[in-house]
Amino acid sequence: MAKVHLKYQTFHPSIWPKMVGEVSRDAKAGDLVEVIGKQGTRFGWGLWNPKARMPLRMVSHSLDDLDESFFDRAIERAGELRRGFLKLDDETECYRAIHGDADFLPGMVADKFGDVLSVEITAFAAWMRLEGWLPKLHEAFGTKRVVVQVDTDLARIEGIPRSGGVESDHVRLVKVVENGIRYEIDFSNGHKTGFFCDQRDNRKRFREMAEGKSVLDLCCYSGGFSVSAALGGAGDVTAVDLDEAAVAMAKRNANLNDAKIKLTHADAFTWVRTMIENGRKWDIVMVDPPKFMFGKDDETGYAKYHDLNKLAVQLVEKDGVMVTCSCSGHLTVDGFENIVTNVIHRQDKRLQVFDRTGAGGDHPTLSNYPESRYLKAIWGRVIG
Repeated sequence: MAKVHLKYQTFHPSIWPKMVGEVSRDAKAGDLVEVIGKQGTRFGWGLWNPKARMPLRMVSHSLDDLDESFFDRAIERAGELRRGFLKLDDETECYRAIHGDADFLPGMVADKFGDVLSVEITAFAAWMRLEGWLPKLHEAFGTKRVVVQVDTDLARIEGIPRSGGVESDHVRLVKVVENGIRYEIDFSNGHKTGFFCDQRDNRKRFREMAEGKSVLDLCCYSGGFSVSAALGGAGDVTAVDLDEAAVAMAKRNANLNDAKIKLTHADAFTWVRTMIENGRKWDIVMVDPPKFMFGKDDETGYAKYHDLNKLAVQLVEKDGVMVTCSCSGHLTVDGFENIVTNVIHRQDKRLQVFDRTGAGGDHPTLSNYPESRYLKAIWGRVIG
């Protein structure tokens, strides 16, 4: 068994180059390696890739012997959580099946959409094992077909070959039902794995509070919140997104459910400024932008969250509700709330927060991996 020695120890799963010491000569890219701590004794086990920006990904801090069967058990355990403990099959046909490090399978996320498993690969070790993992994944989640995506930039960094590996089945569209609402998933145009399953519980909550209200859905993507609001009895629903393909998906999803939505293809920042000038306001404003921050010191991303929330709060009716979200793992829960409260206070208003939520249980967070708690949603009434 190849060995990797650490100069510095952390229980975080991500081990950076400066933390790595001596590496045995037989350690190859993608290998499961024994990790030796700075005291010279076993510290755990990880996946090694000297070519990667992050060369070592810890999968276990067990002091017992460990082999490839560890990953088989991790897949089984992931299925047991979603289908046995959370019983997600009773309420939805789509959910996160594998959540990377938080399911002890770094470099892979996978979502279930009916009988299709949509897999996104971000590490060489996961790519080289996917063929062996796939039958176990299908068995664990009741799927039959697979769609595989590999980010081009990450493939270059990780040393993932351009050809070979598991090929996607010929599937472009699939229709699924979530909490009684029908959605069409387009794998050719969708972001990430095709649909944001992480907002499932929040969409349900949003639907329950929309009756009789005017609703604005900023950065609507495929229309999950706006369709939910319309079916919840909202009096008026407006949805905005810059992505033309996303607006087309939102229109299809609205039509699938006979939901009346005013869809607008526009940049949210520019559009909101125009609405402010026109004096427009809504009872409920949902702000769910794409990932803005790509590092802890990403000042541009931080500024975007600041500006979008500053603009959005000006569209909320007196005592109306604002729900604002961030899916940036590098932005902490406290950091996001500080942004939101600061911009609201500068508008001489106050936010009466009545809930703080995140992703559903199919997106578990790992105690030693705080970044896995990436999705944050703040629900509050705007007072003043």
